[in-house]
Amino acid sequence: MSQERVLVTGGTGFIAQHCMLALLAQGYRIRTTLRNLSREAEVRTNLKTGGAEAEDLLSFVAADLGSDAGWAEAVDGCTYVIHCASSTPSGHYATEDDWNRPAVEGNLRVLRAARDAGVKRLVLTSAFGAVGCGHEPMDRPFDENDWSNLQSDLAPYQRSKTLAEMAAWKFVKEEGNGLQMAVVNPTAVLGPALGADYSHSIRLIKNMMDGQPGSPKINSGFVDVRDVADLHVRVMSMAAANGERFLAIAGESLWLADVAGILRERMGPAASKVSTRVLPNWLVRLGAGKNPQMKAIAPMLGVNMNATSAKAEKRLGWRPRPAEDAIVATAESLIRLNLLEV
Repeated sequence: MSQERVLVTGGTGFIAQHCMLALLAQGYRIRTTLRNLSREAEVRTNLKTGGAEAEDLLSFVAADLGSDAGWAEAVDGCTYVIHCASSTPSGHYATEDDWNRPAVEGNLRVLRAARDAGVKRLVLTSAFGAVGCGHEPMDRPFDENDWSNLQSDLAPYQRSKTLAEMAAWKFVKEEGNGLQMAVVNPTAVLGPALGADYSHSIRLIKNMMDGQPGSPKINSGFVDVRDVADLHVRVMSMAAANGERFLAIAGESLWLADVAGILRERMGPAASKVSTRVLPNWLVRLGAGKNPQMKAIAPMLGVNMNATSAKAEKRLGWRPRPAEDAIVATAESLIRLNLLEV
């Protein structure tokens, strides 16, 4: 049993909860932050769904990325921080600044608290959105040397993720005072949902299973959340990870129509509503005028988003399960938790 304590920020989050499961399996003690402590029971129930009875190995602190309150208490006595929490605004936010400022300031708030508490290493959950967006077509997979192009027409989420990660690296270099940092950049994260509050990527599978009339011509990398959690723990604990970024993708990227085809093939009658139709680009662009989600994906139509996780595999011995298995595990969990429309 490790006596080391790990702070996992944003305890209601999909990746955060799977990170907690991975840490519990290795005997770490965990503290997690919630904006509202009334959700403690929900987090414990979700961890139980994932196979862990956390009991007194897990404690909770109220803290919000938008305020200094609670962060000193959250990091106190922690050897490591896994910073999963993210200030993602609702669709009602009007300006880019409403996205960018909370993302940047939230990261800096946690980094300052970690530095001041003498934390050894902070692992930042960034995103592929900070790596591979806004570029001309590439003749190679994206890797950790790439950054999303801030001079291009990036979606607000991608821009905020890029600026927030850049600000974190700048802080560690200039003001970190010995605090170590490493970053995980996952592609679209699938895998078993633990409850009704699940990620944007899982909604992709839910929409297909619920019978959406087709998929836009969008390409994405995919990775199972259990492997993303495993990578976080490796990045946290292995010396070779310090000061590095690690992309998380399982194999080659897939077109959404490929994902639909995998569901149809592997899930049988349970996927009877899944359409393998590809929506024409003109139709998606037409919808982009009224629908913010379609507007965000319009620049990505037809663009190959392939990436490589060779660095994580070679340096850290990371071995993700196939994307196909992550897709199936997602669908199976949605059925098991009765989260699909009947």
